Amino acid sequence: MNTTTITSEEFQKDPNGARKATANGPVFISERGVHAFALITIEEYRRIGGKGESILDLLAMPEDEYFDWEPPRMELHILPADFS
Repeated sequence: MNTTTITSEEFQKDPNGARKATANGPVFISERGVHAFALITIEEYRRIGGKGESILDLLAMPEDEYFDWEPPRMELHILPADFS
């Protein structure tokens, strides 16, 4: 597995080239000489992430559509207005 590093300017000029480079490994996109982003294939993302679920899949909780939750009650302490 090879890694490729490109600048953000190079990525803006040739995003398709960066996408093709992910076939050989991750593509690091740098800003001002520092790695800022990583571009990987969805297969690699799923391998790293385990189940292959997205954050939306995890938040949806399809197995538990209804759950019992009662929000805590707020206690307001209102003071009378002082017009003196």
